[in-house]
Amino acid sequence: MSHLGINILRMPMNKKLSADENSQPDNTPKRKSVFREYTESILVALFVALLLRVSVVQAYHVPTGSMKDTILAGDYLLVNKFIYGIRTPDEIPIIDVQLPHFRLPAIKDPKPGEIVVFKFPPDPTQNYVKRCIAREGQTVEVRQGLAYIDGKPEGRLELIGKVWDEEERSDLLSYRITRDDGKSYIIRHYSNHNIQAERMDPVVVPQGHYFMMGDNRDNSYDSRSWGFVPRENVVGEAMFVYWSSIANLPFHDIMHKIRWSRIGTLLD
Repeated sequence: MSHLGINILRMPMNKKLSADENSQPDNTPKRKSVFREYTESILVALFVALLLRVSVVQAYHVPTGSMKDTILAGDYLLVNKFIYGIRTPDEIPIIDVQLPHFRLPAIKDPKPGEIVVFKFPPDPTQNYVKRCIAREGQTVEVRQGLAYIDGKPEGRLELIGKVWDEEERSDLLSYRITRDDGKSYIIRHYSNHNIQAERMDPVVVPQGHYFMMGDNRDNSYDSRSWGFVPRENVVGEAMFVYWSSIANLPFHDIMHKIRWSRIGTLLD
């Protein structure tokens, strides 16, 4: 029977290894400091938040009541920027330096009845929120305070009742508009306003533009005053109210300052 020979190298037990013999590369990954881990996490979170803000959703604060009662002064909105086509930033905040920008393809274009955030045409550094009333090629006019599109009312008009607006110190009449597509919303007029005399001559919306109006019809600075909104100025569609507060109430009166019932309100 043949045997496999195995040579075993024996080392004296009492032999000490020199420093050169003991030195081997340490491949164990070094643990990051706690400060570095937190810093990297914060930077990643900021980058993701910035990416989402630029491309998907953005928060906006509404300082005026031109869209009452749908949107109140002091509401904070989340706006879907993706649906109308992502628009890259066109300026550097604070220092107000203009940047070249472009827009990615949109899922859809704004439709009449939708609530749209856009860059104010006379001053694109400001953002406005209004309701789209008409798009390119459509004819818009105002008769007795009601918008007509292509000769037809924007929707069926139904009087809801009279309400007192403490902020505007006036009685207002609320009306429900029900469009042919089933979409409905509330508009308002001052009760002492001569609505029968309110009119605007017919105008045709130019190609690539929109006609916008506020739901608070007698207290809204909109397309009736400054004209049409170019497509390139459109920012996004208002989705819902994520926070709402009353500006003239002190913070210590938080139970009344915060409009708790409006948080999470969907906009349509």
